[in-house]
Amino acid sequence: MTHHDNTDIAATLTRVLDYIRWGASRFAASELAFGHGSDNAVDEAAHLVLDTLGLDATLPDVYLDSTLTFAERDAVIEIIHRRIETRRPAAYITQKAWFAGLEFFVDERVIVPRSPIAELVETEFQPWLGHREPLSILDLCTGSGAIAIACALAFPEARVVATDASSDALDVARINSDKHDIGPQVEYVKADLFDGLPEQRFDLIVTNPPYVTRDEWSGLAPEYRHEPGFAFHGDSDDLSLVARLLFDARNYLSEDGLLVLEVGYSAFVLEQTYPDLPITWVELERGGLGVGVLEAQDLDAWVDAQAATAQ
Repeated sequence: MTHHDNTDIAATLTRVLDYIRWGASRFAASELAFGHGSDNAVDEAAHLVLDTLGLDATLPDVYLDSTLTFAERDAVIEIIHRRIETRRPAAYITQKAWFAGLEFFVDERVIVPRSPIAELVETEFQPWLGHREPLSILDLCTGSGAIAIACALAFPEARVVATDASSDALDVARINSDKHDIGPQVEYVKADLFDGLPEQRFDLIVTNPPYVTRDEWSGLAPEYRHEPGFAFHGDSDDLSLVARLLFDARNYLSEDGLLVLEVGYSAFVLEQTYPDLPITWVELERGGLGVGVLEAQDLDAWVDAQAATAQ
């Protein structure tokens, strides 16, 4: 890491707010990409500045006027430079990410949790679940464990199973289980989609699987290069992973179970490939694209119809 001469900046900028503003300006000038928990330069700078100072992200605004010591100014300036030079997302620098109002540990072994599914967890999947109380929940492709752990806390009566094809990811998910004191409520299973998961039925399956094609992935900003590529494309050049998931899910859903699936921009391709797929796309208040819900019975009928057409 090159050491910068920070004297001028440190002499001029004094308050927490000054450093957030300066950091955001530097980020904008460097054309950084955001999309790992924050979607703009100011939030990204705030995350790094506050974390470096050991302050909580929910700090009351009045403290943003506080004056920093010279040692603090130096540390903050260095971290802003590091974000620009390494192009590592802030979440990896601080090893912190937030999902559904909860803080998670993250490092380069997992993709940074940022799924719009968080909004559904916070509303306990209403209105989609209706009167149904899910007693068994599966988080397929769990990564950092964020969806599984948030679901476990939202539905304390439910048994939760979380799978991932990556042992490294499952190690991080277990760290987060301990962090949130989840205990045995969440069970972790190494599985490639359903392959490796003993057959059982779930009232709710939630999944944010790899859905970015290799082509798309290779065109992403450098920030995304720090994340495990496999979590984006699953070594696949098309939507075959998502298709496999749709065809196999029927064997794991309970009779009136619900499948919640995130496919992002690939929603368009999915619609073109399977125009009669009985999926309802969710309108999310906080934005986010390509989250759909499917009822077990509709999915069952659709898979049967696909098989019949194929003959």
